[in-house]
Amino acid sequence: MSVRRFVGANSRDVMRQVREALGEDALIVANRRTEGGVEILAMADEAVDHFEPSPSALPPSTSVSQVAFPPRDSDPLQVMSERLLREMQEMRELLSQRQSAAELPATEGYIAPQARLRQQLLSIGFSEELSDEVLAELPAALAQPEADSTLVMAWLRDQLMARLPVLKEENGFFDQAGIVALVGPTGVGKTTTTAKLAARFVMRHGTRPVALVTTDSFRIGAHEQLRIYARLLDTPMYALDTEQPIDELVGRLQGKQWVIIDTVGMSQRDQRVIEQIAQLQGGKASVRLVLLLNAASQPETLEEVVLRYRQAARAAGAELDDCIITKQDEAGRLAPVLDIVMRHGMRVLFGSYGQQVPEDMAVADPAALIDQALTAHPNQGKESHSFPAAGNSMGAQSVTLPRWSRDVLGQGRRLSSVLTRLRDRVVGFSALESVWDIASLPGVLQDKRLDALLVSVPCAGKGLGMAWFPRRNERGCDWTMPDVGIDADGGWLALTSLQHRQPAGWHTRLLHQGEAMGAAVHLLPVFPDPTTLAWLEDQHLTWITLVTAAQRVYCQGERYTQRQLFTDSPLSHHTDLRFRGQTMQLWSTYIKVEDAAGTPLLAWVGDVRDPENGKRIARRYWLTPARLGADVLSLLVIQLQSEGLSSLTKRAWQQLKEADNGEVSTEVRLLMASGIAATVGHLDAASDEASVALRSDLLRLLGTARKRRDTAMLDALVHAFMARDAIRQLSSVSREGLV
Repeated sequence: MSVRRFVGANSRDVMRQVREALGEDALIVANRRTEGGVEILAMADEAVDHFEPSPSALPPSTSVSQVAFPPRDSDPLQVMSERLLREMQEMRELLSQRQSAAELPATEGYIAPQARLRQQLLSIGFSEELSDEVLAELPAALAQPEADSTLVMAWLRDQLMARLPVLKEENGFFDQAGIVALVGPTGVGKTTTTAKLAARFVMRHGTRPVALVTTDSFRIGAHEQLRIYARLLDTPMYALDTEQPIDELVGRLQGKQWVIIDTVGMSQRDQRVIEQIAQLQGGKASVRLVLLLNAASQPETLEEVVLRYRQAARAAGAELDDCIITKQDEAGRLAPVLDIVMRHGMRVLFGSYGQQVPEDMAVADPAALIDQALTAHPNQGKESHSFPAAGNSMGAQSVTLPRWSRDVLGQGRRLSSVLTRLRDRVVGFSALESVWDIASLPGVLQDKRLDALLVSVPCAGKGLGMAWFPRRNERGCDWTMPDVGIDADGGWLALTSLQHRQPAGWHTRLLHQGEAMGAAVHLLPVFPDPTTLAWLEDQHLTWITLVTAAQRVYCQGERYTQRQLFTDSPLSHHTDLRFRGQTMQLWSTYIKVEDAAGTPLLAWVGDVRDPENGKRIARRYWLTPARLGADVLSLLVIQLQSEGLSSLTKRAWQQLKEADNGEVSTEVRLLMASGIAATVGHLDAASDEASVALRSDLLRLLGTARKRRDTAMLDALVHAFMARDAIRQLSSVSREGLV
C-alpha cells in the first residue's frame, strides 16, 4: 500500500476520511493547507516497511545512475513525505539490527557487553531495578563488543559508587552533640555497635561528655552486657523503661553532650516498633535514629526491615535516613544490602565486621564496599530478585514503579511545578496529598489519622455544590463511588466524600453533608422522594435529577413517560462537552411538566452526539425545577461529565491496589483513587489556557502518547505521586558529610 492523498474542507473532515480508509493507527506523513481546504498524505502503519519511494525522493548520493533531483512537475509535499518515510524505514532497520544483536546469545553464543554486565550484577545480588537503572546510562563506546573490559568495569564501579551515599569522615558524626538511638531487629548487633561507637567517641573527647542508655528490659542479661562495656569505657549507663518519657531521661543525664541509646531488638513485623520509635521521639529532645542492617540477612528481610522501620519513623514525625551495615564478615555477598541502601536513598555511616571493640568498625568507604560486592563469587547466596524501587511507601511487598515513572524522578522541576499549580487550581488538592501521606504510615495508624484529617477538612473548603452518586457498589467492585464536590466554576473538588460515612436516607444525607459543605447545588442520580423534594423547594436550592425513560410526569393534565413525552420533539439546542474522555456535543430540549403533587418542573431530554458524524452516543433524561428555567443546562453538562469519574476511579483503584498489596486502608485508597479521578476530570473538562498548559506538562511526565487524554492524565498523576514520594525520601537524606 502506497501513500494516499486525502483532501477535505477542514482538518476534522480530512482526518475522518483518513480514519475510515486506513484505521486509527494510520501514519500522517505530511499535511498542508490548500485553496480548497486541507490536504493530508497518509498511509497504514504496517505499510511503512514495504514502502518503495520514487526515484525523485532518493537522496542525491545514492548512485550516479539514479535520479539526483526531482522532476520539475513533481509535488514537493509528495517528495518530502517519501523522504520522511525512507528515514523511518532506516530507523526501524537500525532498531531491528540492535534487537538481533541482543538475541545473539540464544543463537550464536554471543553475549552483548550490556547483557553480560546485567548478568553479572544479578548473579552477585544486585536487583533488576538497580541493574537496569545503572546500565541504561552505559556509554555507546563501552557497549561495543570490542570495548576494553577494564574500562567497562571501571565505569560500572564509578556508577555504583556514585549511588552510595556515605559519611565523609568520622568527625562529621562524633563532633555533633546530641542523642543517637540505634534501632533494628533482634540480633543485628546493636549492643556491640553501641560499644564501638562509644569507644570511638571516648578516644576523641574523653569519658566525661558521653553516656550509654539501654531500653532492652526483655532480653536476659541485656543490661549487664552494656554495663560491662560502660565499665570498661568508664562511662555512666542508664536504663530507660519502655513507658518512660525520653524527657525524664534527659533530666538525669546531667549535661552529657553525647548520648547513645541501645534499643530493644524487635522484629520488623512487631507493632511495638511503632510504639518504640514514638517513645524516642515523644519528648522535646531531638533523637537521631540510625538503622542497623545485617549484611548476612536475606534480601527480602532487609527490604522489609527498611520499609517497616521507616514507616514507624514517619508515623512519629521523624526521619530515618542513616544506617550502619553490620556483620560484613558473616555475609556471603554484600551486593543485596548495598542495593537496598542505594534504592532507598539511605546513607551508610559505618561498616562493622567483627566483635572486637572498637577495632572491627570503620567509616563506610564506597570504593571498598563496591569492590567487595563486585568480587563476590556468582554462586554465593541465592539468585537476586526484584524489589520495590526507592521511595515507594506502599508497604513491604509493593510493586515497583514502571520505567517511565522512574524517569519522572529526573524531572523534579516539572513535577514540582505541576503539583504547585494543581494545589492552586483544584480545591482540596492539598488535602488529597495529605491522604496520600497517610498511606505511607503503618496500617494500624491510617484510619486514626484519616479520621483526624476529615474532621479538620471535612470537605476541603466550601464549594458550589455536590454531584451525588447512587448508593450501590460500582459494577465489579466492593465499594460505592464517593460523592464529589463542585467548586464555584463548576470544576471538581479533589477531596471526595465517602458514602458509608454519611447517614442513610436522601433527606438526611443531603441535610448532613450538603449543609456541612454549604452546598447550594445538588446533582442527583435519582428522582428524590416527596420529603426530600419538598425540602429542596422550601430551601430554594438549585437541583437537577437524572430520571429513567419510564419516569412518569403530567403535561397539560395528561400522564406521560419521559420517552413518550419526547417522541416527536426535535432537539434544537447544542453545546460542547467532554464525555468519557472524548469531545462531544449535547443536543437537548425541554417541556414544562408537573409531578404527581403538582410541583412545576421542566422535563429534559439530551443526546450526546459525535460532532464529526452526528452519531448518537448516549441519551439521558432529567427533571429540574421550573423556577430555574433553561439556566440549568450547564448543570446537565456537569452531571454528564461526572459519569466518567467512576471509570477513572476504578482505574486508579486498581493501580493503587496492585502497588500497596492490601497494606493501605480501604477508605484511604478509595479517597486517593477518587481524588485523583476528580482532579483529572477537573483538568479534562477545563478549556482555559492555564488548564491546557497544565494538561500538557502533566502528560509530558508520562513520556508516551496515549489516545485517551483522561486515562493518560490519570496514569501520569498516579505515578507522579509515587515519584513525589521517591524524591522526598531521596532528598531527606542529611547532606552533611556526604561524599
